Amino acid sequence: MSQQLAYAMVGRRSFLALAGGTVLGLAACSPQTGTVARSETVGKLPSGAPPPDTKLSVAVRTTRLQLKPSGLDKEVPFKVSEWPNLNAGPDIIQGFRARSIDLAANAGIPPIQANAIGVDAKIVAVQVRNEPIYVFATAPGSSLTDVADFRGKKIAFSQGQAQGVVVLRALKKAGLSNDDVELVALPSTQFLTALQSGQVDVAPLAEPTLTKYLDQYGKDGARAVTTDVVDLLVVLWAPTDVLNDPAKAAAVRSFIPVWARGQVWAWEHTDQWIDTYYVKDQGVTEEDGARIVASLRAPTFPVSWDKAIAWEQETADLMAEGGFVPEQDVTGLFDRRFEGLAATAVPARYRETS
Repeated sequence: MSQQLAYAMVGRRSFLALAGGTVLGLAACSPQTGTVARSETVGKLPSGAPPPDTKLSVAVRTTRLQLKPSGLDKEVPFKVSEWPNLNAGPDIIQGFRARSIDLAANAGIPPIQANAIGVDAKIVAVQVRNEPIYVFATAPGSSLTDVADFRGKKIAFSQGQAQGVVVLRALKKAGLSNDDVELVALPSTQFLTALQSGQVDVAPLAEPTLTKYLDQYGKDGARAVTTDVVDLLVVLWAPTDVLNDPAKAAAVRSFIPVWARGQVWAWEHTDQWIDTYYVKDQGVTEEDGARIVASLRAPTFPVSWDKAIAWEQETADLMAEGGFVPEQDVTGLFDRRFEGLAATAVPARYRETS
């Protein structure tokens, strides 16, 4: 059976799409009521450098690309054994389960989804984005111009990724229920194919994918439907057993400032970053890269995680309300031993203090 057919056959209340490997059985068997249990990290956070032979597999592609041009490669006091080129939440969850990834960057929803199926991991760093990054792209020939027009339409939906929450929040804000639309279960890697083929009427896309899609299909009537729905969080997270290893916990601790400073470097060196990331890595034109960067805001790292935890709880409640995950208290998803490390690593103008 093809992966795409498998996704289509799984109901919205029981699927977890994991590109490159599925854990559909676990998701289908997970309880839909009650609070999910998780283990806690133990011991104080190591304050010194990790032992020189410490290794981590780190799935944070942007940091990898920032290290050399920024000079931050000299500030990584451990060996990165591998840089998996993975960023979708389901892929990362699968990597955590397989013990092939030690640290990753994602949006806020993958930790909620991981917790729902018993993958024990913690958030160790937080960046907040107070502006929308996802736009709803329509299929070629579509007449859709507003989220209110989505009633009765097929919407690409990935339960374990940020795009899924953007869909749920946008529908709720427009006064539509999940039953007013058809949520088509797909991993985000298949959103473009689904749009192009007419399998879905609309899908949430981020840059630079949005630009590349509209450049190709705008002439055929594909368009962008914007909303003010915010996907607030970017997080670094790691399996709990990694954080309970003193050497690896020290390595994670040392990586967080590098990650935060890399984001700031990219913001302050836009020409280099456009060439390094958007042009050479993502395959868009220099002009489109410049336009995308101009639409962004400076990276912001919160000193306190209270706002992030509240937003994460609201997201978990929304997912539970739709029957996608069990009810859960998200406070245990945050390892507050690491709180504020990213914020204190960057200049004050990149910190959020409220």
